[in-house]
Amino acid sequence: MALESTLLLKAGLVLLMAAQVLPSGSACNRGFYERIINDLCLAKFKLDMGGLDRTLWCSWPDTTKIYEGLTNCTFQVALRMDCFWPNQIVDRFFMHLHQSYFHDCPLTGRLLHDPPISILAPFIAVPVLITLLMTALVVWRSKRTEGVL
Repeated sequence: MALESTLLLKAGLVLLMAAQVLPSGSACNRGFYERIINDLCLAKFKLDMGGLDRTLWCSWPDTTKIYEGLTNCTFQVALRMDCFWPNQIVDRFFMHLHQSYFHDCPLTGRLLHDPPISILAPFIAVPVLITLLMTALVVWRSKRTEGVL
């Protein structure tokens, strides 16, 4: 596995150096960029995810380093090839990746939840009480017209 990883990194470095040496008509060769992120970044991601138990693929704490490595790889390749990042290629790349690896992951744990009642109650009660107090104060002052002005 270490030998595969080393060979993969060497191949990636050769491809990145070739991207720097070969002339291109525009600043970013989009087809070549897509091929590099598939051959280099995706291959490393597949290797890393293959080393992780399939039941842990939906566990964010277990996959975060691998995912950050993939994101950083696509960014570094874009930087070296004078491509904007993020771009449509990267968007499609990650959409395909999510459809392949994370389509069965439940949404629980990522959805927003209401805070506990011990935190929520003061944020509701204080404004309501202040509103009632101010209303009572205005009514009380309007009934006491003597001494005003």
